[in-house]
Formats: sequence, C-alpha cells, structure tokens
Amino acid sequence: MSSETADRILEAACELIAEDGIDEVRIARVAQRAGASTSLVHHYFSTREELLEQALVHSFEQAGVERFDGEPATGSAVEGLAAAIRESLPYPGGQEREWVLWVELWLRAVREPDLRPVAARLYDRYRRWMADVITAGVESGEFAAGVDVERAANLAVALLDGAGVRALLGDPEMDVEAARALVATTLAGPLGVEADALLD
Repeated sequence: MSSETADRILEAACELIAEDGIDEVRIARVAQRAGASTSLVHHYFSTREELLEQALVHSFEQAGVERFDGEPATGSAVEGLAAAIRESLPYPGGQEREWVLWVELWLRAVREPDLRPVAARLYDRYRRWMADVITAGVESGEFAAGVDVERAANLAVALLDGAGVRALLGDPEMDVEAARALVATTLAGPLGVEADALLD
C-alpha cells in the first residue's frame, strides 16, 4: 500500500467529515477531494464505513503525535499549562476541525463498541500529557506541593471537554475565550497559582 496515497485519501475524508458531518460523506466525494478515482479509494478501503473509521483514527493518531508525543515545551510549567489549555480548545482553524472530528468519534464510539478502545487510548494520552505538565510544575515548585496530579489532570480534561463543547456549539454564554478563562480560574486554586498566569 502506498502510504502517501492512503494518507491523502484519509485526509480528504477528514476534511469532508469536518465540513459536512460523517453521514454526508460519500466515496465519490472523497475521491474527488483526494484527486483519485473511486476505484482507487476502494482499493485501499473496502467499504465506506472502513474508510470513515480509519479517517477518524488517522486524524487522532496524527493529532496525538503532534500534540502529546513531542518534546516538552520550553519555559516555565505555568506557561506550559497555559499553552496546553489554549491548544485543547476549539479555536478557529485546525483546532476547531480536530474538535469536530473528536465529536464525530465520540458519537460513533457510543453506537459502535469496537471504536471505544480507540477513544479510550486517545483519552489516556491526553490525560497523561496534562498530568506530565502538572507534574513538571509540582517538581519545579511552581505549583503547590502535594497536588493530586491525577485528579488535577482529570479535572482539566473534564473542564476542557465540557466548556469546549459549549464553545464549539456557539453557546453565547461560553465562547472559546470564556471557556479558556473558566478552565484557568478553576485549575488555578488547586494548583496554587494566579489564574491570570494561566491566561497569558
């Protein structure tokens, strides 16, 4: 299999899922977006369902590598957590697209148990990434001693998910900046830092 060709098809499928929702995506449209024939798409993916599932997995594996498996950010742990909060919310552009795909994966995993391990694996990487950022702050003395790192990481993920969904939906009471402020102010207390430091 040509990885480059398959990746191009998967990326085209991701773009269409983000634009129109998973139920509206058809093989012919994916082929057109990828600059390929429908027969070539079928060569790599035997069914539409296989293509759509693999597109979601591809998107999240790529995002996971870029976001969670890279080198730690330079600078202070406070700056690192502020950046992690920003990077985890649906700001317009690539982050918003990732969120739309994430919601599609949630919905499919609810209906299709075979996808639940994929979602759980991605959540585990996300939580561990957040825990590593918080651990660095405890070890450097920037965050309060005795912080329950796992609890703080789970709280951060829950806050980001809940506020992020509201921002993605265009809730007038919770745009992306309000979501960021809510997460920062809620985490600041347990971590022993000023909320403003997490909003820089």
